[in-house]
Amino acid sequence: MKIVITECDHNTFEAEHEVADAAGAELVLTQSFTTEDLIANAEGADALVVQYARITAEVMDGLPGLRAIGRYGVGVDSVDIPAATERGIAVCNVPDYGTESVSDHAIGLTLAVARGIPRLDRGVRAGSFDFPVVRPLYQTRGRVLGIIGMGLIGTATARKAAGLGYEVIGYDVAAEPGAETFHGFPSVSLEELLERSQVISLHTPLDETTRHLIGARELALMRSDAILVNTSRGGVVDVEALVEALAAKTIQGAGIDVHEFEPLPANHPLTRLDSVVLTPHLAWYTEESYDELKRRTVQNVVDVCAGRAPRNIVNPEVLGGPGRNADLAPAHPVTGA
Repeated sequence: MKIVITECDHNTFEAEHEVADAAGAELVLTQSFTTEDLIANAEGADALVVQYARITAEVMDGLPGLRAIGRYGVGVDSVDIPAATERGIAVCNVPDYGTESVSDHAIGLTLAVARGIPRLDRGVRAGSFDFPVVRPLYQTRGRVLGIIGMGLIGTATARKAAGLGYEVIGYDVAAEPGAETFHGFPSVSLEELLERSQVISLHTPLDETTRHLIGARELALMRSDAILVNTSRGGVVDVEALVEALAAKTIQGAGIDVHEFEPLPANHPLTRLDSVVLTPHLAWYTEESYDELKRRTVQNVVDVCAGRAPRNIVNPEVLGGPGRNADLAPAHPVTGA
């Protein structure tokens, strides 16, 4: 069994090697981004483990022995899922490894923006003890926090926000507004959530239905004292429209961890706005989640190559179906993204 890590910026791979070694698999680390390099450097691979590289149909066709693709993380928008499914290649992710870490970060960004903490810190370092620059400030109790995407991370964020005193409401494309609740939190329409919420926290995957889900129209529906927090995917927000809304002060501020194009350029308009708190796509990171992510990403592809159903798979229809994984039958329940 040969597993190729296409590219990765982690500083250690001990966890991956422990899982691969236990399975008797060869683990190879490359730094490949182009189609040509991906095919050349992963020759003979049974599985790929991917961080950022785009795995296209052309890459898959260049690796005829490929049976599984594992992504470090939740999102799989860098992998051509239909092409993989057509070729019988299992695509795996780790949808729940960072639930606590990402929800912690979403709350941290919320409070940092709402309390003006980074701006106050910069002022104190410059010798200022003035606070009018961050007025008005509000307590959390009694404020409305809306969650867009009430999956595992969204629900965890809702639970923590409620503990701080926020009134939490939620929107999810899979739920009928008003007809049900998310673990006790009311389900509302997207329009109602945008109009009512003082904080809007995004926890939705990126696909063609959610790309620029928050654009000029949606920003115009938001309150003037609203804060937008994004720890999901950068492409969910139309950043140009967000910059315009922040510059015009039609919304109060934003906390952004994920960016449509990464790394965010140093001269990006967002970096010049004091009402914005920026972090470098690290909401997922804690020591606990880091180790879990690495082990489970490799274990998923090991299981596929060993003829077992992985814990997490995005395209379960390839299990036991035609194609390269025809001999693979589900050994236990599987879940998608």
